[in-house]
Amino acid sequence: MEIGISTFLEATPDPVTGVVISHAERLRQAVEEIVLADQAGLDVYGIGEHHRADYAGTSPAVVLAAAAAMTKRIRLTSAVTVLSSDDPVRVYQAFSTLDGISNGRAEIMAGRGSFIESFPLFGYSLDDYEALFEEKLELLLAIRASEKVTWGGGHRPAIHNLGVYPRSVQDPLPVWIASGGTAESAIRAGTLGLPIAFAIIGGMPESFAPLVSLYKQAAARAGHNPEKLAIATHSHGFVGETNEQAADLFFPSTQAQMNVIGRERGWGQPYTRATFDAARTLRGALYVGDPEYVAKKILLLRKNLGVTRFFLHVNVGTMPHREVLRAIELLGTKVAPIVRRELERESKA
Repeated sequence: MEIGISTFLEATPDPVTGVVISHAERLRQAVEEIVLADQAGLDVYGIGEHHRADYAGTSPAVVLAAAAAMTKRIRLTSAVTVLSSDDPVRVYQAFSTLDGISNGRAEIMAGRGSFIESFPLFGYSLDDYEALFEEKLELLLAIRASEKVTWGGGHRPAIHNLGVYPRSVQDPLPVWIASGGTAESAIRAGTLGLPIAFAIIGGMPESFAPLVSLYKQAAARAGHNPEKLAIATHSHGFVGETNEQAADLFFPSTQAQMNVIGRERGWGQPYTRATFDAARTLRGALYVGDPEYVAKKILLLRKNLGVTRFFLHVNVGTMPHREVLRAIELLGTKVAPIVRRELERESKA
């Protein structure tokens, strides 16, 4: 089972001091995090694409490439690429370039995007939300399958027997489907035989089991072996020295950012400490605690959903960077070994 970090490169006001770091500083911090994650033994680091003032991650491939030459084994992925509002040719070129720099460690996680700022920014209509993603995913998969591409669609000019370069080191370049938890996304990914990543940021992770079943059933119907397909989850969380310390450090920034998003989306009820504490219980969606507790929650997730990769989203909102680095270090040196030892023990039982 792979364990790693995901981030949106938050550049939000510090909930304690009110200070807002620059996008440039947050980008440099991300490179430092990736290097540490590699050294700590984590398997993957993902950056989500957003186009708004409180996130610095508009170009995940560029940030990942900055760290690629300074790392040795960690896989480098978007989390996600908003494929609907991008050009699949440029997406492939950016990540195949990253793949070359990293010598075969790049991945694309393609999604429709839960934030919609990129659509008007790049001149797309939200009326075409579904059609854009389906068409552009088709083109992206055609590009990774063949050096020369002939393709036509309704939202992008056709391509007639043209080459797309550079080609990736990996053949094929890994493409994941990211899902917020819809049946349509699970069925699409299974039918295409693509790995899937579920964003689980609320409720109980075990409630995603029916979607995992739909995914595997769709894969089997399409002739793919579901046992060979990877399943990832992405959840907010933080690793501290103790459960109480982790919760107290992680709550202020999480509350601040969740309330910003809640106001934007009309959630109604504010995000409170009671909400937070309920979510960090064993069956909740927050992975907050000491290494043993976080490992226990990951193992329960593995048991309930059969996941093969787990992303811990650190941080939500802005936290002191030294605390974020310590959480990454603990995830790699303490949590991941516990999970791996237990899974090895189970495999031998």
